[in-house]
Amino acid sequence: MPHTKKFDQNVEAYEQWYEDYPEVFESELLAIKEQFQKLPENLHGIEVGLGTARFSVPLGIKEGIEPSKEMAALAVKRGISVVDGYAEQLPFGDLKFDFVLFVTICHLDNVKYAFAEAYRVLKPKGAILIGFLDKDRSVAKQYIENRHRSTFFTNANFFTVSRMQTLLKDVGFKNLEYNQTLFGDLDEIKEVQMPKEGFGEGSFVVVKATKK
Repeated sequence: MPHTKKFDQNVEAYEQWYEDYPEVFESELLAIKEQFQKLPENLHGIEVGLGTARFSVPLGIKEGIEPSKEMAALAVKRGISVVDGYAEQLPFGDLKFDFVLFVTICHLDNVKYAFAEAYRVLKPKGAILIGFLDKDRSVAKQYIENRHRSTFFTNANFFTVSRMQTLLKDVGFKNLEYNQTLFGDLDEIKEVQMPKEGFGEGSFVVVKATKK
């Protein structure tokens, strides 16, 4: 996750988004939780690019990676053990975790390298879980259209579901399962939405895949 300076300097703005769009956040969280429920209990995993731990805390994830020192400092205050590092070069040994979660892939420098690193640190049959904005749907299109006015999305890279599928399979993941949420434009979502299976309707997609 390059360009950490903009994250270090804009923690308050980052946090404010969650206050401005609580129903959007809760909808995304529900979709991720639904995929987590398919995993066995008492697993050891990490979130990569965890920001201020907005997702890690409610998901019960205790540790992760975050290169922004200011973001990490707030995550630590929220009880998360944070390691300084980048998704493309995880500072962990092989076969260490049962799952790896990503919710910020649009900010990564090289997504394929990041997925290959996740594959390396996962145990056999471990799971990668990725929450991402589908480039073909309305919310990502809105961010792309307004990226010149955005603090965080100026250099963001959004992905289609088909591209995500290719990237995951290329590094060895299998058994891809999807669900989706955020049905409608960002400012139209005023109630928490329940996730639906599959993709193609909701702007936020969660994919779970398994290491061979």
